[in-house]
Amino acid sequence: MALLVLMAMAMPLAFATWSALLNNFVIERAGFTGVEIGWLHTVREIPGFLSFAVIFLLFVMREQLLGVLSLITLGVATAVTAWFPTFGGLLFMTFISSIGFHYFETVNQSLQLQWIPKDRAPQVIGWLVAVGSGASLVSYGALVATWDVFNLSYNTVYMIAGGSCTLIALYCWVAFPNFQGTPQLKKMVLRRRYWLYYALQFMSGARRQIFLVFAAFMMVERFGFEVHELTALFLINFVANMLFAPLMGMALGRFGERKVLVFEYVGLILVFLAYGGIYYFGWGVVLAACLYVLDHLFFALAFAMKTYFQKIADPQDIAPTAAVAFTINHIAAVFLPALLGYLWIVSPGAVFGLAASMAGVSLALALLIPRHPTPGHETVFSRAARLRRSRSGP
Repeated sequence: MALLVLMAMAMPLAFATWSALLNNFVIERAGFTGVEIGWLHTVREIPGFLSFAVIFLLFVMREQLLGVLSLITLGVATAVTAWFPTFGGLLFMTFISSIGFHYFETVNQSLQLQWIPKDRAPQVIGWLVAVGSGASLVSYGALVATWDVFNLSYNTVYMIAGGSCTLIALYCWVAFPNFQGTPQLKKMVLRRRYWLYYALQFMSGARRQIFLVFAAFMMVERFGFEVHELTALFLINFVANMLFAPLMGMALGRFGERKVLVFEYVGLILVFLAYGGIYYFGWGVVLAACLYVLDHLFFALAFAMKTYFQKIADPQDIAPTAAVAFTINHIAAVFLPALLGYLWIVSPGAVFGLAASMAGVSLALALLIPRHPTPGHETVFSRAARLRRSRSGP
């Protein structure tokens, strides 16, 4: 648990700071428009699409070591981001940092599901989300408090954030023994009975890209947010996540994955429709900021997909399926940001309308999750099939 907590702290120090500065940095220093930011995020998602390669890396190293090395890669790449203020340079450094981020997230999800007992997973994962939000809170709070006061440069902040992530990862490498888990299959795993989990992952990846790429970009492009203002908004997000993530874990344990995911997707549909209203009806910055916070809170409920998979999976399938699922999650992410960058130039509201429709598809899929998922009872259809077989006899 101590190792999981430290890794949950290290990753946001680098990634959250990178995200907080990115939109202002690319607009001020590299002259990005919606087209360039779309291409940058497309490049950022390529390593996510290639997450299945984690399976092959497990032939030469343990998951625990791979997670630490991925954190180091993320930290070092974040530290030197400001050294490359050009379109090509930013694409290259984004690709390297993304390898660290996505491979860490793949391994981290696998280790959580292996090491945390099923009956405690909703609560513990909720607390880990809160820990990550707390680390982001520290990073963002320092940024808000010092950016204007000390006239900080982008390079200084990136170096501090990336260096902190790297130092924590190095400590995790030397201070902790290799913990044993269930031996994992070292091959691609695609099982028909996991189809609903795969579908949820695909829609989650497609929908999330629109929020990650264009929601914060809108705050800078349309409302002229500066670094400390955008970071303050992120700060509110992480305070909210710190407070509500443990409560979300408790709600997940009580109400189950189906009800929690249905609640998330209904909320996201409304949020994305309201985003579109900002462009079509001229709604103001206060509403946009409130929607941004709500968006983050709803997305935090996505860890219900993790516990759903934990309940239906064979223990030896967790690592390879986590890698495959991350690849599925990023299929749309590879091309969607670049394509939507061009749509953004024509109609930003249409981009958010598309996101609302994607959330609607996710809602329909969530309704197929049974109240008590187990191996052999992965969807509402599998139970009906069993009943038909039992009635027909041998």
